[in-house]
Amino acid sequence: MTEAKEYNFDLAGKNLNMQIGKMATLAGGSVTVSYGDTVVLVTACASSEPKDLNFLPFRVDYEERQYAQGKIPGSFFRREGKPTEKATLMCRVIDRCLRPLFPDGYRHDIQVVATVLAFDEDSSPEVCALNGASLALCMSEVPFSKPVAGVKVGLIDGELIINPTEQQTEEGDLDLTVAGTSDAVLMVEAAGREVPEERILDAIFTGHEEIKKLVRLQERILQDVGMPQVDHEADVCPDEIMEAVSDFATERLRETCFVKDKDAREKARKQLGEAVQEALKEQFPEQEEYIDEALEELEKKQMRRRIVEDRIRVDGRRIDEVREISAEVAQLPRVHGSGLFTRGQTQVLTVAALGPVGDRQLLDSLGHDEELKRYLHHYNFPPFSTGETWPLRAPSRREIGHGALAEKALLPVIPPEEDFPYTLRLVSEVLSSNGSSSMASVCGCSLALMDAGVQISAPVAGVAMGLVKEGSETIVLSDIQGLEDHMGDMDFKVAGTAEGVTALQMDIKISGVNRQILQTALHRAKEDRLFILDKMSEAISEPRPELSKNAPRILTMSVDPSKIRHIIGPGGKTINSIIDDFSVEIDVEDDGTVYISSEDGEGALGAQERIHQLTADVEVGTIYKGKVKRIVDNLGAFVEVLPNQEGLVHISKLDTEYIDAVADAVSVGDEIVVKLVEIDDLDRLNFSREAVIKEMGREQVKKIERGDEQLKSK
Repeated sequence: MTEAKEYNFDLAGKNLNMQIGKMATLAGGSVTVSYGDTVVLVTACASSEPKDLNFLPFRVDYEERQYAQGKIPGSFFRREGKPTEKATLMCRVIDRCLRPLFPDGYRHDIQVVATVLAFDEDSSPEVCALNGASLALCMSEVPFSKPVAGVKVGLIDGELIINPTEQQTEEGDLDLTVAGTSDAVLMVEAAGREVPEERILDAIFTGHEEIKKLVRLQERILQDVGMPQVDHEADVCPDEIMEAVSDFATERLRETCFVKDKDAREKARKQLGEAVQEALKEQFPEQEEYIDEALEELEKKQMRRRIVEDRIRVDGRRIDEVREISAEVAQLPRVHGSGLFTRGQTQVLTVAALGPVGDRQLLDSLGHDEELKRYLHHYNFPPFSTGETWPLRAPSRREIGHGALAEKALLPVIPPEEDFPYTLRLVSEVLSSNGSSSMASVCGCSLALMDAGVQISAPVAGVAMGLVKEGSETIVLSDIQGLEDHMGDMDFKVAGTAEGVTALQMDIKISGVNRQILQTALHRAKEDRLFILDKMSEAISEPRPELSKNAPRILTMSVDPSKIRHIIGPGGKTINSIIDDFSVEIDVEDDGTVYISSEDGEGALGAQERIHQLTADVEVGTIYKGKVKRIVDNLGAFVEVLPNQEGLVHISKLDTEYIDAVADAVSVGDEIVVKLVEIDDLDRLNFSREAVIKEMGREQVKKIERGDEQLKSK
């Protein structure tokens, strides 16, 4: 058991504390990371025996606990349920920056668990989890090659800031997470407000300077406590099988590798695989997996060699060439907006639905109370998109991640709620997939929003860049397809407008990339993005001038917050009657903002007038038509001129002539015209019918009271 020790480091003006040997001592590796008032326990464990798999079984879990912010979960069971979207995205971030550093052929189950024990919204638990995961793995018996560190970078008023506070992030132009080793960058995730490519590069490598310091801290800890020396037998294909497969299949692969159509290529590849298995089954009995592995490795070498030597790709494209693009809108009746985007053999249909603000999503992640989200993007990847079959279940981590990335890309161009009081949900259905479906979703979202008449500030497009690095040769690929992602070294997704980047995500399969590679990829991505935007403009170049006829009409009005109770009524009786009478939806905010939604707009206008009456203030000198609610002998009649606005017409003010009894002039339920002449010191309303008769004449007053004419002055 390791002796309990603590290590401190100044990170962006706050103390980062790493404590080992105190908590979770039976885990393979464990570290408690504190930053500000945030505390995260990170553990790493591996199975004692390898699994019979042909991939690395590595899993990251990021566990948010509501007690970390002093709360009890709001679910029926009063305990945390499935991971939140934020937690799922954090798992993917940690996974992507650690996975490249495991040795080839390692097949033991590995699990990293990061548990948020205490939460300080201005001290990122994500940074704690990422750095803790690296140290926990290095301290375990997992053969993890070198420490990794990560930080967040913000751009506030033109200045790059390490680990900005939550408020700074919200107000800034860039929210970037970068991870890497002391030598190179491994992972980038970012959302921005049309940030120029050079500024993105500056942010990445400003963050990398801090990463180097954090790596040195981990190296010091490992030197102090000792890093386990792990011997492992890699499950790799034997040389004799590799040679036999190479002798049999090399010439045939030169044909099957470079069939342009994905389906035809996969069929040819399957036939070749069956032929290889048949030819070698006697020589290598029960070695089918190794034969398949050898064939895939050979295929990978063929593909990469042709890219490096001939600058030609699997489908015959140049390294800087984007696949053929098609963009269409208005594909579906009755929906609010739709966009069909096709790039090569990747096709995505995105559909927009607009709803009232009451449809906003309530987020249950650690963070602000009652945080609401009004722009949603959901990404669906059904089995038929790749010609396969599997059970349809809840969204996978991949679907959640791709949906969130496209959501980030469009968020900066969505009109603010005060100008466009709608909740927006975009759903991208991947109809066929051969790489970069998440970036196709970005394009589909832009098309659907413009088709719906949402006044986005600019269209957004996305493209995925790839990399093939062989010796001294480094080739950046434009618009990678599925095979190039699988057999290449990088998947660098970049989305943005013509002016700058709005979202990006990078993960790699090699030990890191330098500034030159990222600079080339970003600049090429901009060229490709402009090309794609130009193609999209052929379908629709700007938002339609009018909102879709199928979308609800929403009116916005403001009332005095103290009068919200008049709209709601006892037990919600008043607001429910308005909803029923006018067939509308009504959302009332605490600040007095009222949103009224209806299908045709007419109902919204009627509801707006009713709410105006409920919340209007009476004014001295104004003439009203009111209803007699009750009478008091020898005193007068009480008249309601507006909802909840009732006052007295004294018996002496009911007419210009003398009245002996109130009942001689009016009855309960009568509608009479009165003038507000006074609001006394006790806020009591005093009306006069006498004053109106003198001002308008008896006959005119009677016409209005009978309903023969409308009251024109209020």
